[in-house]
Amino acid sequence: MEQIWDFIANIAWYWYLIAFIIIVALYDIFNKKHIILRNFPVVGHIRYWLESIGPELRQYIVANNREELPFNRIERGWIYASAKNENNYEGFGTDRDIYSHQYIFINNSMMPFKLDENHVTAKDPGFLPCAKIMGAAKNRKRPFRPRSVINVSAMSYGSLSAKAIEALNTGCKEVHAYHNTGEGGLSPYHKTGADVVFHFGTGYFGVRGDDGKFSMEKLKQLVKDHPQVRAIEVKLSQGAKPGKGGVLPGSKITKEISEIRNVPMGEDVLSPPTHSAFEGIQGLVDFVEKIAQETGLPTGIKAAIGKLEQWEELADIMKATGKGPDFITVDGGEGGTGAAPPSFADHVSLPWVYGFKDLYQVFQNRQMTEDLVFIASGKLGFPAKAAMAFSMGADVINVAREAMISIGCIQAQACHNNTCPTGIATQNKWLQRGIVVPEKAGRLASYFKKFNKEVLEITHAAGYEHPCQFDMRDVDVNIGDSNMTQTLEHTYKYQKTVVPFNGMQELKDCIHLGGK
Repeated sequence: MEQIWDFIANIAWYWYLIAFIIIVALYDIFNKKHIILRNFPVVGHIRYWLESIGPELRQYIVANNREELPFNRIERGWIYASAKNENNYEGFGTDRDIYSHQYIFINNSMMPFKLDENHVTAKDPGFLPCAKIMGAAKNRKRPFRPRSVINVSAMSYGSLSAKAIEALNTGCKEVHAYHNTGEGGLSPYHKTGADVVFHFGTGYFGVRGDDGKFSMEKLKQLVKDHPQVRAIEVKLSQGAKPGKGGVLPGSKITKEISEIRNVPMGEDVLSPPTHSAFEGIQGLVDFVEKIAQETGLPTGIKAAIGKLEQWEELADIMKATGKGPDFITVDGGEGGTGAAPPSFADHVSLPWVYGFKDLYQVFQNRQMTEDLVFIASGKLGFPAKAAMAFSMGADVINVAREAMISIGCIQAQACHNNTCPTGIATQNKWLQRGIVVPEKAGRLASYFKKFNKEVLEITHAAGYEHPCQFDMRDVDVNIGDSNMTQTLEHTYKYQKTVVPFNGMQELKDCIHLGGK
């Protein structure tokens, strides 16, 4: 009898499996939504399963090293290796198609810039501050010189997790970079010691009154209570979705995020596409000027670039009055961490290189570029691309996705649905547990150090001491016709304005004496 019961127990699971398959088959046969399941019961699920893991299959098996977007395997590998302080070199020559359209070449000097043993960067290869000072031209009470040319771009607490924000801020502190808050307000995780650029958009999160409008009193109190806030950035638009307000799904809104943003729990947070705090270009100038006067901080704007008429109006007002933004952050239409409809991410606003060259010339034609700090954002977190940006007139580089990759992002492209497997772009506590803040902070710091070091090495190879000395003749680009390659000056029809620069030692002395 005992043997019989053992036999029945051994075969019972077969019957359970058969019963399960029959139930699934019946469900599929009467399914009205999916043709594949209705026509191919049970086995049709394999197709949908394979489709769901398609990105992973392509990422790890199918795509070649240079094929993926937005960042290919080689680019991610360089960031990972730099972040882990591993060998980030490659051997046996480049595997890039160096004859491809828009491929860039840095023109090296016959005699590189020579460092003596007492040079600032010989002792500290990661020392690379901005050559300009935000707010100096307009005599702001608290001008600010970024102490690193690479910094963390606007990514909010809400879009990213608490541990990710804390890791980024702690890493920035280690390398003296600033951390842009994004439009989610100033959270406790932005307060580990790094310089902070407080950023807000049309939702005014963090400086939002009970009526949902902008509150100057809240901004003044925030700046007073947090001396690490060194500049204010007003977002007009962003590369992923210019002209469309931000969206934070209700599933990502925790009690803490609700309190910081002053928004209700459980509801999607929809930022309007336009500001309610000001009207028109003159209103923007007055608004920026009022913030700078009330807080004493340099105040700037961030935007993706399309039409130029209103930018020309802004430049004319600034030229006539001496008022307006202290810095402009130019965001590329390449998209970013923000969730966006494909029609916006793919087609609305210009890529960084085209948008920047248009905007820069608007201000250069009015002899205004020396008084402005230009911040570049748009897949520029690689040394050669940064050198190109500096040659075109950028003063500072902001990185977002590259910073995420340095702390463990695997480009799962799940930022918008709260299921990020690395815990970086989700509020799921279980997924966040994988982030060890000190470890990831160290990785961001290492990536920034390697970035600054390689930018300096490229700068020296071109014969300069600081990347602000690059100009449009120092970079060639493939233009795809019988001219083969031409300098950026020839291609984009302008030459950047010379940035005043008296040597790295002077920058070091200024920072040491005045913190500027």
